[in-house]
Amino acid sequence: MKPKILISDALSPRAVEIFKERGLDVEQKIGLNPDELKIIIGNYHGLAIRSSTKVMPDILSAAVNLKVIGRAGIGVDNVDVPAATARGIVVMNTPFGNSITTAEHAIALIFALARQLPGANASTHAGKWEKSKFMGVELTGKTLGIVGCGNIGAIVADRARGLRMKVIAYDPFLTSERAQELGVEKLELDQLLPRADFITLHTPLTDQTRGVIDAKALAKCKKGVRIINCARGGLVVEDDLKAALDSGHVAGAALDVFAEEPAKQHPLFGYENVICTPHLGASTTEAQENVALQIAEQMSDFLLTGAVTNALNMPSVSAEDAPKLRPYMKLAEQLGAFAGQTIQSGITSVDITYEGHAASLNTRPLTHIVLMALLRPLLDTVNMVNAPLVAKERGIKLSETRREDEGDYHTLIQLTVTSAEGVFQLAGTLFSGKPRLIGIDDVRLEAELTPCMLFVRNEDKPGFVGRLGSHLGTSKINIANFNLGRSRPGANAVCLVAVDGAISSSLLQEIRSLPGVVGVNALQFDAV
Repeated sequence: MKPKILISDALSPRAVEIFKERGLDVEQKIGLNPDELKIIIGNYHGLAIRSSTKVMPDILSAAVNLKVIGRAGIGVDNVDVPAATARGIVVMNTPFGNSITTAEHAIALIFALARQLPGANASTHAGKWEKSKFMGVELTGKTLGIVGCGNIGAIVADRARGLRMKVIAYDPFLTSERAQELGVEKLELDQLLPRADFITLHTPLTDQTRGVIDAKALAKCKKGVRIINCARGGLVVEDDLKAALDSGHVAGAALDVFAEEPAKQHPLFGYENVICTPHLGASTTEAQENVALQIAEQMSDFLLTGAVTNALNMPSVSAEDAPKLRPYMKLAEQLGAFAGQTIQSGITSVDITYEGHAASLNTRPLTHIVLMALLRPLLDTVNMVNAPLVAKERGIKLSETRREDEGDYHTLIQLTVTSAEGVFQLAGTLFSGKPRLIGIDDVRLEAELTPCMLFVRNEDKPGFVGRLGSHLGTSKINIANFNLGRSRPGANAVCLVAVDGAISSSLLQEIRSLPGVVGVNALQFDAV
């Protein structure tokens, strides 16, 4: 069956064409209210939206087949990402499609604010000629403070330097090398505020950035500062900005975003020194086309090939990497499933080591798969998207190690799980692209994991293998393969037996009672 896409907000017609060209079924239903969306969402595998559709937990609870939500744009305030993650739904956005457009809007507002263009325009249209009223300031030589120097902030910095402004920036993730490359001076926020003539915001809205420009921050700014926000509503405490404008400490502000949108009424409306636009940062023909095409391609790639691009709740996997990772994904799943079906008590930590060729790959998706398969025997709601979150909520410590130097094998994944039972270790590799188990604890062996297997830990004494084989034969269990290993003569040994059908709990109990048996588990794996 073809994956089915619902487009619930206005997107470029070209996006619909891309979905169809890629072989997906697509329907466009714009203007649905939440109840209408909830009724039909269960029929779709992908949901493409802009900012109008609200994807909250009640909608997600009805989205029984939904695999991906694609937001054509940057902000995902209208999507409950944690709820989507818990249900295993990938949430994607297009962080770069409207970067230039938003940066240009910020520069336009800086110009408009510096020269009072909206007021001068309205006055002239009214038949007045008020040259002296609209005295402006030059941008040349002024200091622009950029809060958030990521993709958009970097473009603003480039344009501002072209205007001969001095650019200073605050961004916790901005390296000194990147700052030098951009030609900006990197500062802490408390250092930036008193030096900037203009302050423009280009940071996402998070718990750390909410209200970053408040009364305390504004008090640190120089008198006559101008504030520009084309990023997210909520970064500026609007009541505090109003007070600073009223006092004259802030000379002007330009706002494209607001704490509550659509902003039909606002305490700053009507201020001559405040410019307001209705969230136009991404509103150009080019940007709308770009983000629509990007999200259509991203969603199609994910549903058809497993490639993940610009996801907020899952590691990225390029279309080029997806086929390379596929055999490793199967190996990761088998290792996790083996451990998950063997360990019976609470897991406290998980360590995954990637060695050789495996270490050169994008290992984050592999780690997600290991965790998913490990936890699934106990938690049927766990999936590749929410596995790290589920593990964290249960206090399971996760560590990942890469060793690009080859050991005994060209490529290897080793899983070490610590639980109340102790430490359990598995190692696996690929032979001709097929997963192979090559180690259990300190025992070396080579085994292909088939759909039904019996895992026995036993004392290394003569006659045990014969007794086990006879018991299985008497119980009419056909043996497809017998894999044996021991750490040294007389020590503990393991038997990994491939059988043709599932082993009943009663037979498992009988095997458990055989002389020399230390532990036994019936294992099931998906066919390769």
